[in-house]
Amino acid sequence: MTGAQLFFKCENLQKTGSFKIRGASNAILSLTEQEAAQGIVTQSSGNHGAAVACAAAWRRVPAWVVMPKNAPAVKAKIIEGYGGKIVFCEPTVTARKATCVRIQAETGAHLVHPYDDDRVIAGQATAAKELLEEEGDFDAVFAPVSGGGLLSGTCLGAKGIRTDVRVFGCEPGRADDAYRSLTSGTLQSLESSDTIADGLRASLAPRTFEILRRHVERILLVSEEEIISAARLVWERMKIIIEPSSAVAIAPLLKPGGVASLNLPKRADGGAPKLGVIFSGGNVDLSSLLWK
Repeated sequence: MTGAQLFFKCENLQKTGSFKIRGASNAILSLTEQEAAQGIVTQSSGNHGAAVACAAAWRRVPAWVVMPKNAPAVKAKIIEGYGGKIVFCEPTVTARKATCVRIQAETGAHLVHPYDDDRVIAGQATAAKELLEEEGDFDAVFAPVSGGGLLSGTCLGAKGIRTDVRVFGCEPGRADDAYRSLTSGTLQSLESSDTIADGLRASLAPRTFEILRRHVERILLVSEEEIISAARLVWERMKIIIEPSSAVAIAPLLKPGGVASLNLPKRADGGAPKLGVIFSGGNVDLSSLLWK
């Protein structure tokens, strides 16, 4: 269908249902006893919050998760299932930050940011690291981008094993701050977004922007219709559940001429390009499917 060999890193099968457990557990289990004593606070549209709640439970400390009030109910339920304490806020970047600051002041909890944290990025890097260790000579790796934690980690994890592998970020056209940032050379941000890929509504931080500027080939944009179509195809053909944010990573390859447009060098063996795709998560509300 794409003219390429595709290999998938299925983080939808990961603990808490997404790659986020990698970064959250690395950060939280790395804290000193003094740092962790008053608990953890974070902001999240869902997946990072669930990972923080889970890792905090492993550490036996409380976790507060600031969520936008338009976050999927299924993700809130997962967070509560791991013992997380949810504080809802307006669906804006400013409201998320302000609410986190307030909770920190009230509780003394330690902030574990969803992506603007070296320990979180290092944890996310293990997904690409495992992918390359298992399957080897990829021509390129594709990952969705929001705040940039996964994509930054993908750059470091993949290029730490093979310096010549190309890394592409994939982003909804309705939440295109990473595309605009890398195109313009200056950090751009979105106060809010209504993309169906609810896990990709955050904006890059200076930390992730600098990593992506050095290592990402380019950002590939996809429409809402292309996201839905890709998700449905994966459900039907691969028989696995992925969320819209995961579908963003494969949607560019399903476009007519999508792989050819990447201008990848020919393989030494003359075969089709070998591409790795990171499915970021699989937490979806099964009562309201995207294509109903």
